[in-house]
Amino acid sequence: MIRLTALNPEEVTGKTKDLFNAVQAKLGVVPNMMRTMGNSPAVLEGYLNLSGALSHGKLSAKTAELLALAISEENACDYCLAAHTFIGEKLVKADPAVLHAARTGNSTDAKTEAILQFAKTLVSKNGLVNDVDVNNVKDAGVSDAELAETVGHVALNILTNYFNNTANTEIDFPAVQSLALQN
Repeated sequence: MIRLTALNPEEVTGKTKDLFNAVQAKLGVVPNMMRTMGNSPAVLEGYLNLSGALSHGKLSAKTAELLALAISEENACDYCLAAHTFIGEKLVKADPAVLHAARTGNSTDAKTEAILQFAKTLVSKNGLVNDVDVNNVKDAGVSDAELAETVGHVALNILTNYFNNTANTEIDFPAVQSLALQN
């Protein structure tokens, strides 16, 4: 059952309308998550601003999608798993096997795997990582900037995962179910 209403872009006004227009101009559509976040323009604007800022960082768009999948799997967010699998395949052009491996924190690239594993550790430890956790990711060649951005991506994806799990947002991408729910 949907818990928060996805707003109709044709019926909104004010700040929400402005934000929806910006999303529509960029993506060609306003996805249900953003339509639902539009109930609070502050939440939608915060999400869009952090997402936009991180898109200009050191981590590639592909790494961002792999991070989103690893984090969404940790949080069993079916909406985000569906969205980021779709984005990963269609926009970033990542191989489906690479996307699936990321959900468990795995990659054939050692540096990417270290980033994914660190993100999963951040989530499982509620951010309370230790020196060993940080040194492990740095030993894999991850810079301080990349490490900082990894934390940013974890925060961004926890926001969207928790939001969608709370709202029970209607999935408007091809469905992908959490591995934990498949067992």
